[in-house]
Amino acid sequence: MQLYNSLTKEKEKIVPINVDYATMYACGPTVYNYAHIGNLRTYIFEDILVRALRLEMPVKHVMNVTDVGHLTSDGDSGDDKMELGAAREGKSAWDIAKFYEKKFFEDFDSLNCVRPSVISRATEHIKEMIELVSILEQKGFTYKTSDGIYYDTSKFSHYHDLVGASHISGLKSGARVEFNTEKRNPSDFALWKFSPKDKKRQMEWDSPWGTGFPGWHIECSAMAMKYLGPTIDIHCGGIDHVAIHHTNEIAQSEAATGKQYVRYWVHGEFLVLHAGKMSKSDGTFLTLDALKEKGYKPLDYRYLCLGAHYRTQLEFTFESLDFAKASLKGLRDRAKALKDGVVDEAQVEEFKAKFAAALKDDLNTSKGLAVIWETLKSNAADGTKKEFLKYTEFVFALDLFKVEKEAGVEIPAEVQSLLDERANARKEKDFKKSDELRDKINTLGFIVKDTPQGQKLEAK
Repeated sequence: MQLYNSLTKEKEKIVPINVDYATMYACGPTVYNYAHIGNLRTYIFEDILVRALRLEMPVKHVMNVTDVGHLTSDGDSGDDKMELGAAREGKSAWDIAKFYEKKFFEDFDSLNCVRPSVISRATEHIKEMIELVSILEQKGFTYKTSDGIYYDTSKFSHYHDLVGASHISGLKSGARVEFNTEKRNPSDFALWKFSPKDKKRQMEWDSPWGTGFPGWHIECSAMAMKYLGPTIDIHCGGIDHVAIHHTNEIAQSEAATGKQYVRYWVHGEFLVLHAGKMSKSDGTFLTLDALKEKGYKPLDYRYLCLGAHYRTQLEFTFESLDFAKASLKGLRDRAKALKDGVVDEAQVEEFKAKFAAALKDDLNTSKGLAVIWETLKSNAADGTKKEFLKYTEFVFALDLFKVEKEAGVEIPAEVQSLLDERANARKEKDFKKSDELRDKINTLGFIVKDTPQGQKLEAK
C-alpha cells in the first residue's frame, strides 16, 4: 500500500518496522460534547485504512480518548473543555466524560467502525505523562511560567518539519495564539498546567511541579509510545491537527527519545457545511442522531464518505446524502438478488486485484466503489460476483448481505450470529444444518423467511 505522507509530502510505500504487524495511532475524541459528522468522517477514513491494511498484515491500532487537558485556546489559555462541558450541563467532569465517550462509541459502532486494539483514556495515564515531562525537563527542553511547564520549541531544530518552515517563520503571537508575555516563543506550548489559585478544578493531580493537569499534546505522545513504542508506523488524524497538535507531538516525543516518532503521517480533510468548517464552538455542526431523525441510516453517511477521497474536502448537502442513500440501497438490492452458484475463482481474483489496487493507491475509496459497480454490471456469474462482494465487505463494511429487519424489530447478537451461520450453510447447500439453525432462531422468538433477496427476519 502507498499512502500520502504529510511529513515528506509524497506518496510512500508502507513498510512496517516489525515484519509481523503494523502499528497505528489515531487521535480520538475529546469527550465534552457529541461528535459531529465532520469528526466522524475522520474515523470512517481511519477505519477503512485499518481494514485495508489488514488485507495485507495485522495492525495494532491505538486510539486515545481525551477526557482532560484540551483547552479552548490553541495558545494554552482558556478553560478545559471537560470543565466547560460539566458547567454547561451541571454535572461532574467525570460524568460528562463517561456520557460522551459512551455516545461516541455508539456512533462509532453504528458506522461499522472496528474498535481499536487499545482505547487509551488520558485520565488513566497521568503517571506516564508526568514521566515524559520529567525526561524533557532533564534534557533541558522545558521552562516554568506562572501558569505551567512549557516546551521551548527553539531548542528543537526540526520543529517545522511537519507544518513547514514558512508557517513557523510567519507565525506571530496573536495570529495563531493569544499573546503571553511569559512564553519565550509564540509556538511554545504547555506540557503541564497549574490549577488556578482562585477556583478548584474537578480534574487535577499532584506532580513534581505542583497540582495541575496535563497539556493536550503530551497526552498523545505518552500514550502512543506506551503502547506502540518510541517509533510508530502510522499516525492519523484530521488535517487541523497538523499545524499545532501533531507538530507538538513530534517535538516532545523526539526530544525525549532521540528517535523518529512517526514514519507515516496520514491526515483526513474536512467535511464542510455551506462552504464552512463544521465547528462545535460556534454551533454549526450536525450529529449522526440528527441525520437519523431525518430518516437516514449511519451507513448512508459511511457510503457518502467513501465516495470522496480522504484528502479532499467533502461538502455536505442533504441532496448528496439522498444520492448516497439511494445508491447504497441499490447496491444492497443487487447484492441480495445474486444467487448462489458456480464461482470462477480466477475471475474473483481478477476483481479482487482491481479493488485492492484502488485501496493501495492512497486509499482511493471512490475508485473502489467504481470497481464494485463495474463488477455487478459485468457478465460474470452470480456466484462469482457474490464471492467478490464478500471480499469488499471486509473493508467497506456496508452490510450488503445483512438481513434486513422489519420496522421495530431489533436483532439480538445471538440471532444475527445464527443467521450468518445459516447463510453460510445454505451457500454450502447444507440444508439439514440450515433447517436446524432456522429452528434455533425460531426458539428465540423470530421467524426466518427465504426470499430471492436472501433471508428475511420477522418477530413472532
